[in-house]
Amino acid sequence: MNRLSTLHDACAAPLRRWPQTGYPAMLTATAAWHVFVLAGWLLTPRAWPWWLAAIFVNHAIFTVAGLLPRTSLLGPNWTRLPASARNADAIALTIDDGPDPVVTPQVLDLLDAFGVRATFFCIGEMAQRYPALTREIVARGHALENHSQVHVHTFSVTFPRALTREIDAAQRTLEELSGERPMFFRAPAGLRNIFLEPVLRKLDLRLASWTRRGYDTRERDPQRVARRLLDGLAPRDILLLHDGNAALTVDGKPLILAVLPRVIDAARKRQLRFVTLREARVDH
Repeated sequence: MNRLSTLHDACAAPLRRWPQTGYPAMLTATAAWHVFVLAGWLLTPRAWPWWLAAIFVNHAIFTVAGLLPRTSLLGPNWTRLPASARNADAIALTIDDGPDPVVTPQVLDLLDAFGVRATFFCIGEMAQRYPALTREIVARGHALENHSQVHVHTFSVTFPRALTREIDAAQRTLEELSGERPMFFRAPAGLRNIFLEPVLRKLDLRLASWTRRGYDTRERDPQRVARRLLDGLAPRDILLLHDGNAALTVDGKPLILAVLPRVIDAARKRQLRFVTLREARVDH
C-alpha cells in the first residue's frame, strides 16, 4: 500500500463538521450598533453627522481587525494548535503559496529526508497549473489545504458572494486533484473581512493563521528567518514558510530550503514533533 492510499484511508471516514460556536460577538455587536444608530437618527435627525461618524468608527474598527491576521475578533482562528494531551509536544509546519514547479519538489524531498509532514496551503490556480505536483504533495503524506483560488490582493475587501465563489473554487479544485476536501483555509496574506467567517461556516472550513512567521518572501538572510521562527518556539506553535513566492538567498537558493533544516533540527532538539493541522484536531 503506498503512502497516498494510507493517508486516504486515514481521512476517508466521514468527517464531522466543525463545532459551530456562537456567532462572533463582534458581528453581533456591530449589528446591534447599527440598529442603535438608526434609532438615534430617527429620533434626532439633526444629529446625523454624529450618527454617520459612529458608523464610520464601527467600520474602521472592522477594517483594522481584518488587517490583523492573528486576531479572533472576526471569528474562530487557529493561531496555535488546540490545547490537548496529544498536542502537548507538537508543532505544525505550514507552507503557503504553492505549488511551485521548482521549489516545491525540493521541499518535498527535504521533508522526506527528515521524516516531517507539513500542511501545504495551496492556491487553486497554481494547483491546476501543476496537477501532478499537487497530487505528489498528498502522495508523500502531507495535508493539502485551501489558500483561495487566485490569491487576489483585494480579498479583504470582497463581498460575500465573491468570497464564496473564490474559496469554493479552490475547494473544488483541490478536491478534484487530491480526492480529499480541504478542511482549513488561510486568507491571502492573512487579511480578511467581516464577511469571511459566515462563508467559511457555509463551506465547513476552519480559519488557520500562524504563531510564528519567518517573512521568507522578502528576507534574504536564512539566519534571520530561522531566528524569527525559533525564538521562543513552544509546543502547539504553528510556523509559516513559503514554497511559492519564496525569496532567494544571496547565492540564489530559495529561502525555505536554507531554513527548513535549521528549524527541524532545532525543534527536535527541544523534543518537539511535527504534525499536520488535520492531525492536531481534537476531534481527530
